[in-house]
Amino acid sequence: MEATASDTAPSNVPEFSVSELSFALKREIETAFPRVRVRGEISQPSFPRSGHCYFRLKDENAVIDGVAWKGTIPRLGIKIEEGLEVIATGKLTTYAGSSRYQIIVDRLELAGEGALLKLLEDRRKKLQAEGLFDPDRKRALPFLPEVIGVVTSPSGAVIRDILHRLADRFPRHVLVWPVAVQGEKAAAEVAAAIAGFNRLSVDGKVPRPDVLIVARGGGSLEDLWAFNEEIVVRAAAASEIPLISAVGHETDTTLIDFASDRRAPTPTAAAEMAVPVRADLMTETLDYAKRLAGGMTRLLREQTMELMGLARALGDPRRLIEERQQRLDVSGERLALATRQLVERHGQALAAARLVEPRAVLQAKEQLLAAEARALRSAMERFKGDTLQKIGRTSDRLEQFGERLRRAGGDLLDRGRQRVDQAAKLLESYSFHSVLTRGFALVRDQDGQPVLAAAGVRTGDALRIQFADGRLDARVTDAPASAPRPAPPPRRRDGGGNQGSLL
Repeated sequence: MEATASDTAPSNVPEFSVSELSFALKREIETAFPRVRVRGEISQPSFPRSGHCYFRLKDENAVIDGVAWKGTIPRLGIKIEEGLEVIATGKLTTYAGSSRYQIIVDRLELAGEGALLKLLEDRRKKLQAEGLFDPDRKRALPFLPEVIGVVTSPSGAVIRDILHRLADRFPRHVLVWPVAVQGEKAAAEVAAAIAGFNRLSVDGKVPRPDVLIVARGGGSLEDLWAFNEEIVVRAAAASEIPLISAVGHETDTTLIDFASDRRAPTPTAAAEMAVPVRADLMTETLDYAKRLAGGMTRLLREQTMELMGLARALGDPRRLIEERQQRLDVSGERLALATRQLVERHGQALAAARLVEPRAVLQAKEQLLAAEARALRSAMERFKGDTLQKIGRTSDRLEQFGERLRRAGGDLLDRGRQRVDQAAKLLESYSFHSVLTRGFALVRDQDGQPVLAAAGVRTGDALRIQFADGRLDARVTDAPASAPRPAPPPRRRDGGGNQGSLL
């Protein structure tokens, strides 16, 4: 076919390559939508090894792809999850590789209070499962703290209410750690403040608080959301210093309330929990002092009366001393007389006794001792000779007995080994397994008893057939004409053995 003039005429439409057209569309879309906010439900989130997150935003009519780069994800403040309704902020662009447009997200917000409550409930269940809210972890507050640490905004009415209430009840030294109580930085600052107070040294220049108060005024769920963040809850649970949470009004509840040691409905109530009333303590102390003085007075009065009664029951000490002194004088005279009499009696007995010269006594003892020594040496020599002979004879006998014992033990082991080998061979010859290896099989009924004849089974009976290499289960489908089962052998009443019956 010949080409017509219309087919060969040049066209005014410019010609693009695919890449040129894709990049042109990309520039147009990014120029037209440099910053957009899109509300939708997160669907099909994926986290590849690169660390980026790819997901889809959808509503009832349309779907748009979304991308959150690896460096942006930690700053989002919200975990990207399936089914979460959010408001995504970012720039619109295209992906030339698949000719799709997408939004590159740099900020995420929960859309609506319902989504916040769902996220809050999920986070509460997760932290509760980890044990951060267990009552056993909570500690008692000190009765009268020396230093109170307050984590709150320094410019709000909360800190003024706390200081005013402390001044009214019991003035204490207060350390304020200024933080933001609302916004993106609030959660990190509150967690850092709690950890910072715990890091203070007890003996440092800045005194370590005895109790902490985390406080904020009332507000909406979004305003109080910083105190629901996981980083704040974990910091409160890890605090070694007892912590009072006073966030919002009485009806407001945040997750830090569950992790703290005490929850106060208001910041003012937190100050009341932290310290007692000084006037009440003074009144109570004065009452105790009066009761102590009265008790001491009564005790002294009773002790005085008891002492006077005991004194009346005692005699005159001077008369008692004079009587004891007279008895001492009489005893002294009797003792001097008895001493003189005792010396005279022993002198008379000594003069009447016949004394032996000490040298003669010593010589007699030396002769006796020398005779005993000679007898002992002779006995030791005889005992030594006999003992050596007995030891030699006993050693020879022990060596003979040991050699005989070793020979006898070896013979006994050889005979026992031979008997065991013979018994094993005999047992193997009697075993039915050797028969099975020659092609035979052992048939048992369902009770495990051997079946010796075909007449002993009936149609439908379950059988167990054992071969040399395994076992099979079978069921009888065609048995011979019903024959009576052989009766079991009658039990003998003669008691067994070889003794016959007498009847």
